[in-house]
Amino acid sequence: MSGSGRTGGLLAPLEASSRIDEVTDRLVTAIAVGEYLPGTRLPAERDLAAALSVGRMTVRAAIARLVERGLLETQRGRSGGSFVLEQWPASSDDAVRRTLEHRWAGLRDRAEAVARLHGTVCRAAAEARTADDAAVLAARLESYRAAPSGREAQLADSRLHLATMDAAHNDTLKQVLQSLESGLSIGAPTHLWGGPDGRQAMERRALVDHEALVAAIVDGRADDAESIARTHVGIDLELLAAARTRVGLDAAD
Repeated sequence: MSGSGRTGGLLAPLEASSRIDEVTDRLVTAIAVGEYLPGTRLPAERDLAAALSVGRMTVRAAIARLVERGLLETQRGRSGGSFVLEQWPASSDDAVRRTLEHRWAGLRDRAEAVARLHGTVCRAAAEARTADDAAVLAARLESYRAAPSGREAQLADSRLHLATMDAAHNDTLKQVLQSLESGLSIGAPTHLWGGPDGRQAMERRALVDHEALVAAIVDGRADDAESIARTHVGIDLELLAAARTRVGLDAAD
């Protein structure tokens, strides 16, 4: 639903050798764990290259491999790009295993840092929210509640989380949190959404958290807002741990 500030996460700098292999593995993993759901367009090649600290030709070669595997399709034109076709076929297991084995310690540390800072941001939101913020939060919550399962719910979730950051009225906290969150992704402004098997249950659980979090912020209950936010954002780490288990790795190592 992770040196420099990005070391250890999915965006950690690549070694000179096997760059195409590593970028391919990371993109496969990002799709498998639900960062990019079916129907989603990947960021532009230049944006992926910047996020991964590699050249555009490396990204282009990795995308071509995913097209060959049937995970992506490319479309031409102004509204074109690379779109996700399939999330996690069995052929993705090896790439997911390599990525989550080699980068697990950094991803886990960053996920825990994101949860702590998200709690801090939501505490600030409970202390600084205005009537306008409360109205926006209520509207974003209703949008999440009404969103269809999958990509639309993921986007509604992202908009709600952005509203909680804005309600804190602290651009520095917002920027630091977004930077940390980028280390759990390949450049998408969304939380991980998990695999299709448990997605709807996760979405229902997230709705309960969202309702409690918005209520705590609007009511000015700073302690509750911080606690709820930290627990809620921990879903990302749970989804990564579940992915490790699926490919035969210990969830906690």
